[in-house]
Amino acid sequence: MTADNSNSDASPAMKAAVIGLGSMGFGMARSLLRAGFSVAGVDVSADAVARFVASGGRAATTPADAAEGAGTVIAVVVNAAQTEAVLFGENGCAATMQPGSVFVSSATMAPDVARRLAARLEAMGPHYLDAPMSGGAARAEEGKLTMLASGSAAAFEAARPALAAMTATLYELGDEPGQGAAFKMVNQLLAGVHIAAASEAMAFAARQNLDLQKVYDVITASAGNSWMFENRMPHVLAGDYSPKSSVSIFTKDLGIVLDMARSANFPVPLASSALQMFLMTAAAGMAGDDDSSVARVYAQLARLKLPGDVV
Repeated sequence: MTADNSNSDASPAMKAAVIGLGSMGFGMARSLLRAGFSVAGVDVSADAVARFVASGGRAATTPADAAEGAGTVIAVVVNAAQTEAVLFGENGCAATMQPGSVFVSSATMAPDVARRLAARLEAMGPHYLDAPMSGGAARAEEGKLTMLASGSAAAFEAARPALAAMTATLYELGDEPGQGAAFKMVNQLLAGVHIAAASEAMAFAARQNLDLQKVYDVITASAGNSWMFENRMPHVLAGDYSPKSSVSIFTKDLGIVLDMARSANFPVPLASSALQMFLMTAAAGMAGDDDSSVARVYAQLARLKLPGDVV
């Protein structure tokens, strides 16, 4: 039986709201509960909310309801449009957040959008912390995420207890929102390119009729290894493409990278090529599958059989 940490008498500093209880948000919310926070959670999925309540959290019906009385509001949604909606849309949390409270934005978005949302919210009194994250669902559950954060000293101060509960590594990257977002896009450029390259390499190995498990063993002990090869290619070896991180994440994030590069008149040919591979994978019906599915597109083009393929 999980203790109920939804104490309405907790001070605002120890009250938090988590908007978005997907694989990342659910783990972050549970980390806050373990740290002694009173946590309200809201999600479009009734099952996710019920699972959160069973963990000791409080169910909220809207972002506005979740944020009322909370010192820290964490938005763990997909993109900038969803972030704007939970802030300023119908029943948005900006309407109930108190001056001095802090909104922690963890969605990946373009830096200029983060700056615009921050300016709009801070004009109303609350703080805005631009805090995209890295680490995956397992680290979210363990409270060991890496956060790439930027914002005012007051925003950091207000968010610090909650950040301590959710992160193993916190990078304080500047005093203006948008800088955290820019760092995250550098990471996403590399992550997308590395996944596409790893998928290409594994399909290339299959074309050479190599034992793919041995290829994995050799490469992970060699200079050509990458974190993405080591993390994603076991999905290919298992023939299991249930999404840990979906193809659609990288069609979005690499699209942002290309938009930023075009605005800066800066060439990103490797990111552009990787984006095309993710777009091809999505067009082949795999947008919701694991991002290692790029290897399946290579296999289809070359008429190769990967583990788990039906003859």
